[in-house]
Amino acid sequence: MSTTSSAGVERTLRGCRPADVEPVVVDASDLESTAPDHLRDIKQGLAARGYQPAAVAAEAAFDAESTLERQREADRLRALVRAASFLGAGRIEVSVDGETSEAARTALAALAERADREGVEFVRVDGAA
Repeated sequence: MSTTSSAGVERTLRGCRPADVEPVVVDASDLESTAPDHLRDIKQGLAARGYQPAAVAAEAAFDAESTLERQREADRLRALVRAASFLGAGRIEVSVDGETSEAARTALAALAERADREGVEFVRVDGAA
């Protein structure tokens, strides 16, 4: 649960003003690395061109048969949540390929909790609950 009160958000919004930047969605497949040095370069390069990452979009595929592969995919997605936070993106949009097993749904729920702790909104864009 967020510790930011609604009144605090409203107070901050009153002081906001438009910025001359274009929001963009960064495709996770275009990130060569989620290492801080690489992300810093990406963030600076985007800012220099007048872009602000609004979201990081990722595709997820959970192998229902392999616990190890599910864990690797969950780890990759957690790294992308950290990358979104580092880049200043407000959300991570995850599209899940195929049907999701109970284990995959559990992993996605944990990912949503992690995103919340990182200050990033988790959005499952394929329309599934």
